[in-house]
Amino acid sequence: MRALVVGGTGPTGPKIVAGLRERNYDVSVLHRGTHEVDLPGDVEHIHTDPHFRETLDEALEGREFELAIATYGRIRHVAEALIGKTPRLITVGGTVGYRGIMNPERNFPNGVLVPTPESAERVASEEEFRFGYLIRMTEDVVMQGHTDGHYEATHFRYPVVYGPSQLAGPVWAVARRILDGRPHIVLPDGGLTLVTRGYVDNLAHTIMLAVDQPDIAAGQIYNCGDAEQLTLRQWVDAIARAMNHDWTVWSVPDAVSHASRDFVPFKGATHHQLMDLGKVIHELGYHDVVNPLDAIERTVRFYLDNPPAENDAAPRTDRGYPYNYAAEDELVRIMATATEQMANIAHEEAPVSHPYPHPKAPGLSRDHKKR
Repeated sequence: MRALVVGGTGPTGPKIVAGLRERNYDVSVLHRGTHEVDLPGDVEHIHTDPHFRETLDEALEGREFELAIATYGRIRHVAEALIGKTPRLITVGGTVGYRGIMNPERNFPNGVLVPTPESAERVASEEEFRFGYLIRMTEDVVMQGHTDGHYEATHFRYPVVYGPSQLAGPVWAVARRILDGRPHIVLPDGGLTLVTRGYVDNLAHTIMLAVDQPDIAAGQIYNCGDAEQLTLRQWVDAIARAMNHDWTVWSVPDAVSHASRDFVPFKGATHHQLMDLGKVIHELGYHDVVNPLDAIERTVRFYLDNPPAENDAAPRTDRGYPYNYAAEDELVRIMATATEQMANIAHEEAPVSHPYPHPKAPGLSRDHKKR
């Protein structure tokens, strides 16, 4: 059996290739050739640009595959180029096609549903949010190919991906600050934001579940990610513990948290972006093969042994690395002063109780609190 992986050298690619080889597929990876990774010697490399139909057509001429998995390039062009060349197609996109991910005000109430199901509204036009609309168009092209009978298609909406080799990884944005010896970190709105993340092993496992269950997965779109999710604050705490680092976490209002935008996807607002994973769990039997705390520790260990080059892999502020620590320090100074002032405001704590009576003896119309 022959399988094609478009991409194959990104964070989840080698895991997907390994899963296919375990299932006795002869694997070819199609990618530009600018980012090579250590793959088994029997894996064929097809070097071409997967962003353009003409380069795809030339590279795939005369080739057929029992299965194709597309994780990279312009997936809508890949899907069209594979018509007649494979009976099964699994594609990978993202969650930014949901209306409200990047423009929370587009929905009422603001933001996306928590959790967000696959059936949630998507971006309706290019004017609304161009990138999100292109993601929607890609999904429509893939599923139209399924409807038209060109292949059996399954589409996955990847979340924020983390793990070894992930460029601009969300773990590194925190780890770099710890390596710089920072005594504190600034988080928007207390770091209470929930964003679905997916460890590379867990995401590759999800893809393999679809490979193994074609009758169930055909024609379906799935959210995916770790089944267990952490708030931004818990995420930061887990990384700090993995690096044996103690610091103070300061909360600042989202509107002025410019110095901590690296921690929010696409430097957006702090509205939750928690995807509903019920479908992939109940239909495909998904579970985490690596729990998030272990996954974070593995990722930290990888980055410490293999620090990413700051010019291409580190998350950036508008000024690039180093991060704008001066702005963070000024925010901490202001918040410390404001917190002290707010603590000095006279107030009285109301007692905590619930409204239901607890009579001390039978027959009493009221209990001791007149309830």
